[in-house]
Amino acid sequence: MSFALELRDVRKSFGKSEIIRGANLAVQAGERVAIIGPNGAGKSTLFNLISGRFAPTSGEIHLHGQRIDGRKPYEINRQGLSRSFQVSNLFTRLSVFENIRCAVLWSLGHRYAFWKFLADLDDANDRTEHILEMIKLDKRRDVLAMNLTYAEARALEIGITIAGGSSVILLDEPTAGMSKSETQRFIQLIRDVTVGKTLLTVEHDMGVVFGLADKIAVLVYGEVIAFDTPDAVRANARVQEAYLGSVLAETQAAA
Repeated sequence: MSFALELRDVRKSFGKSEIIRGANLAVQAGERVAIIGPNGAGKSTLFNLISGRFAPTSGEIHLHGQRIDGRKPYEINRQGLSRSFQVSNLFTRLSVFENIRCAVLWSLGHRYAFWKFLADLDDANDRTEHILEMIKLDKRRDVLAMNLTYAEARALEIGITIAGGSSVILLDEPTAGMSKSETQRFIQLIRDVTVGKTLLTVEHDMGVVFGLADKIAVLVYGEVIAFDTPDAVRANARVQEAYLGSVLAETQAAA
Protein backbone atom coordinates (compact mmCIF):
# COMPACT_ATOMS: atom_id res chain seq x y z
CA MET A 1 0.00 0.00 0.00
CA SER A 2 1.31 3.44 -0.95
CA PHE A 3 0.89 6.17 1.67
CA ALA A 4 0.88 9.94 1.17
CA LEU A 5 3.76 10.13 3.65
CA GLU A 6 5.72 7.33 5.28
CA LEU A 7 8.64 7.31 7.72
CA ARG A 8 10.56 4.07 8.11
CA ASP A 9 12.87 3.76 11.12
CA VAL A 10 13.99 7.38 10.77
CA ARG A 11 16.84 8.45 13.03
CA LYS A 12 18.64 11.74 13.50
CA SER A 13 21.69 12.42 15.63
CA PHE A 14 23.52 15.65 16.32
CA GLY A 15 26.96 14.58 17.46
CA LYS A 16 26.43 12.01 20.18
CA SER A 17 22.85 13.09 20.86
CA GLU A 18 20.21 10.99 19.13
CA ILE A 19 17.10 13.17 18.80
CA ILE A 20 14.93 10.97 16.58
CA ARG A 21 15.20 7.31 17.57
CA GLY A 22 13.65 5.09 14.95
CA ALA A 23 10.44 6.98 14.15
CA ASN A 24 7.83 5.10 12.11
CA LEU A 25 4.71 6.73 10.71
CA ALA A 26 2.40 5.99 7.76
CA VAL A 27 -0.13 8.67 6.82
CA GLN A 28 -2.86 7.97 4.30
CA ALA A 29 -3.89 10.51 1.67
CA GLY A 30 -6.44 12.99 3.00
CA GLU A 31 -5.77 12.32 6.70
CA ARG A 32 -5.32 15.16 9.17
CA VAL A 33 -2.63 14.18 11.67
CA ALA A 34 -1.54 16.09 14.77
CA ILE A 35 1.90 15.40 16.19
CA ILE A 36 2.07 15.97 19.94
CA GLY A 37 4.63 15.35 22.64
CA PRO A 38 6.54 17.01 25.47
CA ASN A 39 9.09 19.75 24.88
CA GLY A 40 12.28 18.23 23.54
CA ALA A 41 10.49 15.22 22.06
CA GLY A 42 11.84 16.00 18.59
CA LYS A 43 8.70 17.37 16.90
CA SER A 44 10.40 20.26 15.09
CA THR A 45 13.33 18.03 14.17
CA LEU A 46 10.90 15.54 12.65
CA PHE A 47 9.29 18.30 10.57
CA ASN A 48 12.74 19.45 9.45
CA LEU A 49 13.60 15.92 8.35
CA ILE A 50 10.38 15.51 6.39
CA SER A 51 10.69 18.90 4.66
CA GLY A 52 14.39 18.50 3.84
CA ARG A 53 16.01 21.04 6.15
CA PHE A 54 17.85 18.13 7.76
CA ALA A 55 18.92 14.83 6.27
CA PRO A 56 18.25 11.78 8.46
CA THR A 57 21.19 9.89 9.92
CA SER A 58 19.45 6.71 8.78
CA GLY A 59 16.04 5.48 7.71
CA GLU A 60 13.76 6.38 4.84
CA ILE A 61 11.10 9.02 4.18
CA HIS A 62 8.65 8.46 1.32
CA LEU A 63 6.29 10.98 -0.27
CA HIS A 64 3.62 9.28 -2.40
CA GLY A 65 5.85 6.24 -2.65
CA GLN A 66 9.00 8.14 -3.70
CA ARG A 67 12.00 8.52 -1.39
CA ILE A 68 12.68 12.12 -0.39
CA ASP A 69 15.11 11.71 2.52
CA GLY A 70 18.26 13.72 1.91
CA ARG A 71 16.74 15.80 -0.90
CA LYS A 72 16.79 19.59 -0.86
CA PRO A 73 13.71 21.44 0.44
CA TYR A 74 12.84 22.94 -2.95
CA GLU A 75 13.01 19.49 -4.57
CA ILE A 76 10.64 18.08 -1.96
CA ASN A 77 8.33 21.06 -2.42
CA ARG A 78 8.16 20.41 -6.16
CA GLN A 79 7.16 16.83 -5.42
CA GLY A 80 4.10 18.06 -3.56
CA LEU A 81 4.97 18.91 0.06
CA SER A 82 4.82 22.35 1.61
CA ARG A 83 5.24 23.60 5.18
CA SER A 84 4.82 26.62 7.40
CA PHE A 85 7.09 27.62 10.28
CA GLN A 86 6.65 28.67 13.91
CA VAL A 87 8.20 32.08 13.15
CA SER A 88 6.56 34.35 10.57
CA ASN A 89 8.28 34.14 7.20
CA LEU A 90 6.62 36.81 5.06
CA PHE A 91 7.74 39.48 2.60
CA THR A 92 6.77 42.25 5.00
CA ARG A 93 7.08 45.11 2.49
CA LEU A 94 4.92 43.40 -0.11
CA SER A 95 1.14 43.41 -0.04
CA VAL A 96 -0.96 40.43 0.96
CA PHE A 97 -1.79 39.87 -2.72
CA GLU A 98 1.87 40.04 -3.77
CA ASN A 99 2.93 37.57 -1.06
CA ILE A 100 0.45 34.98 -2.32
CA ARG A 101 1.26 35.61 -5.98
CA CYS A 102 4.97 35.03 -5.35
CA ALA A 103 4.08 31.58 -4.02
CA VAL A 104 1.74 30.84 -6.92
CA LEU A 105 4.05 31.68 -9.83
CA TRP A 106 6.36 28.66 -9.85
CA SER A 107 3.55 26.13 -9.54
CA LEU A 108 1.96 27.56 -12.69
CA GLY A 109 5.18 27.29 -14.65
CA HIS A 110 6.12 30.97 -14.64
CA ARG A 111 9.85 31.71 -14.49
CA TYR A 112 11.74 34.98 -14.36
CA ALA A 113 11.46 36.91 -17.64
CA PHE A 114 12.14 40.63 -17.82
CA TRP A 115 9.70 41.11 -20.73
CA LYS A 116 6.70 39.81 -18.78
CA PHE A 117 4.46 41.94 -16.56
CA LEU A 118 2.97 40.22 -13.52
CA ALA A 119 -0.28 42.10 -14.03
CA ASP A 120 -0.70 40.27 -17.35
CA LEU A 121 -0.43 36.77 -15.85
CA ASP A 122 -4.16 36.08 -15.63
CA ASP A 123 -3.80 32.50 -14.36
CA ALA A 124 -1.51 33.56 -11.47
CA ASN A 125 -3.68 36.54 -10.56
CA ASP A 126 -6.90 34.51 -10.66
CA ARG A 127 -5.44 31.79 -8.46
CA THR A 128 -4.12 34.40 -6.04
CA GLU A 129 -7.58 35.97 -5.76
CA HIS A 130 -9.09 32.54 -5.11
CA ILE A 131 -6.63 31.81 -2.29
CA LEU A 132 -7.25 35.23 -0.73
CA GLU A 133 -10.95 34.38 -0.58
CA MET A 134 -10.19 30.98 0.98
CA ILE A 135 -8.10 32.51 3.77
CA LYS A 136 -10.57 35.40 4.28
CA LEU A 137 -8.04 38.11 3.38
CA ASP A 138 -9.56 39.28 0.09
CA LYS A 139 -10.59 42.57 1.69
CA ARG A 140 -7.01 43.05 2.92
CA ARG A 141 -5.36 42.26 -0.42
CA ASP A 142 -3.54 45.61 -0.77
CA VAL A 143 -2.34 45.88 2.84
CA LEU A 144 1.39 45.45 3.41
CA ALA A 145 2.15 42.21 5.27
CA MET A 146 3.94 44.21 7.96
CA ASN A 147 0.64 45.91 8.86
CA LEU A 148 -1.43 42.77 9.39
CA THR A 149 -2.65 41.63 12.78
CA TYR A 150 -1.00 38.53 14.22
CA ALA A 151 -3.91 36.26 13.25
CA GLU A 152 -4.03 37.74 9.75
CA ALA A 153 -0.30 37.16 9.30
CA ARG A 154 -0.73 33.53 10.32
CA ALA A 155 -3.59 33.19 7.84
CA LEU A 156 -1.37 34.65 5.13
CA GLU A 157 1.28 32.08 5.96
CA ILE A 158 -1.32 29.35 5.51
CA GLY A 159 -2.21 30.85 2.15
CA ILE A 160 1.43 30.86 1.05
CA THR A 161 1.80 27.26 2.19
CA ILE A 162 -1.13 26.04 0.08
CA ALA A 163 -0.50 28.40 -2.87
CA GLY A 164 1.73 25.98 -4.75
CA GLY A 165 -0.96 23.32 -4.81
CA SER A 166 0.95 20.82 -2.67
CA SER A 167 -0.99 17.71 -1.69
CA VAL A 168 0.81 17.29 1.67
CA ILE A 169 0.82 20.26 4.06
CA LEU A 170 2.92 20.62 7.23
CA LEU A 171 1.87 23.30 9.73
CA ASP A 172 4.15 24.03 12.67
CA GLU A 173 2.11 25.31 15.65
CA PRO A 174 -0.32 27.30 13.48
CA THR A 175 -2.42 28.65 16.38
CA ALA A 176 0.41 29.56 18.77
CA GLY A 177 -0.14 32.96 20.38
CA MET A 178 -3.80 33.26 19.39
CA SER A 179 -6.76 34.03 21.60
CA LYS A 180 -9.46 31.39 22.10
CA SER A 181 -11.80 33.04 19.61
CA GLU A 182 -9.03 33.40 17.01
CA THR A 183 -8.05 29.78 17.56
CA GLN A 184 -11.59 28.55 16.93
CA ARG A 185 -11.82 30.52 13.68
CA PHE A 186 -8.40 29.26 12.65
CA ILE A 187 -9.33 25.61 13.18
CA GLN A 188 -12.17 26.07 10.70
CA LEU A 189 -9.87 27.91 8.30
CA ILE A 190 -7.38 25.04 8.36
CA ARG A 191 -10.17 22.56 7.76
CA ASP A 192 -11.46 24.56 4.80
CA VAL A 193 -8.13 25.08 3.02
CA THR A 194 -6.91 21.50 3.49
CA VAL A 195 -9.97 19.73 2.09
CA GLY A 196 -8.69 16.88 -0.08
CA LYS A 197 -5.13 17.35 1.18
CA THR A 198 -2.99 15.46 3.68
CA LEU A 199 -2.21 17.51 6.78
CA LEU A 200 0.42 17.12 9.48
CA THR A 201 0.48 19.71 12.23
CA VAL A 202 2.54 20.14 15.39
CA GLU A 203 0.31 21.54 18.14
CA HIS A 204 0.46 22.11 21.90
CA ASP A 205 -3.15 23.25 22.27
CA MET A 206 -5.05 20.04 22.96
CA GLY A 207 -8.34 21.72 22.06
CA VAL A 208 -6.95 22.28 18.56
CA VAL A 209 -5.60 18.74 18.41
CA PHE A 210 -8.86 17.04 19.34
CA GLY A 211 -10.90 19.48 17.26
CA LEU A 212 -8.88 19.12 14.07
CA ALA A 213 -7.08 15.79 13.83
CA ASP A 214 -8.37 12.53 12.37
CA LYS A 215 -5.38 10.83 14.00
CA ILE A 216 -2.77 11.76 16.58
CA ALA A 217 0.87 10.73 16.60
CA VAL A 218 2.51 10.93 20.03
CA LEU A 219 6.25 11.56 19.93
CA VAL A 220 8.23 10.93 23.11
CA TYR A 221 12.04 10.95 23.25
CA GLY A 222 12.24 10.73 19.48
CA GLU A 223 9.91 7.74 19.10
CA VAL A 224 6.30 7.54 17.95
CA ILE A 225 4.74 5.67 20.88
CA ALA A 226 1.15 5.85 19.58
CA PHE A 227 -0.62 6.66 16.33
CA ASP A 228 -4.38 6.35 16.37
CA THR A 229 -7.71 8.19 16.49
CA PRO A 230 -8.11 10.94 19.14
CA ASP A 231 -10.35 8.76 21.32
CA ALA A 232 -7.95 5.82 21.17
CA VAL A 233 -4.96 8.01 21.97
CA ARG A 234 -6.80 9.66 24.86
CA ALA A 235 -7.47 6.18 26.33
CA ASN A 236 -3.97 4.82 25.69
CA ALA A 237 -2.35 4.00 29.04
CA ARG A 238 1.18 4.46 27.74
CA VAL A 239 0.34 7.89 26.36
CA GLN A 240 -1.36 8.86 29.61
CA GLU A 241 1.72 7.91 31.56
CA ALA A 242 4.22 9.51 29.19
CA TYR A 243 2.48 12.72 28.28
CA LEU A 244 -1.24 13.22 27.78
CA GLY A 245 -2.51 12.73 31.33
CA SER A 246 -0.47 15.59 32.76
CA VAL A 247 -1.35 17.89 29.85
CA LEU A 248 -5.08 17.24 30.17
CA ALA A 249 -4.86 17.76 33.92
CA GLU A 250 -3.15 21.13 33.40
CA THR A 251 -5.78 22.10 30.81
CA GLN A 252 -8.65 21.23 33.15
CA ALA A 253 -7.02 23.08 36.04
CA ALA A 254 -6.57 26.20 33.90
CA ALA A 255 -10.20 26.05 32.85
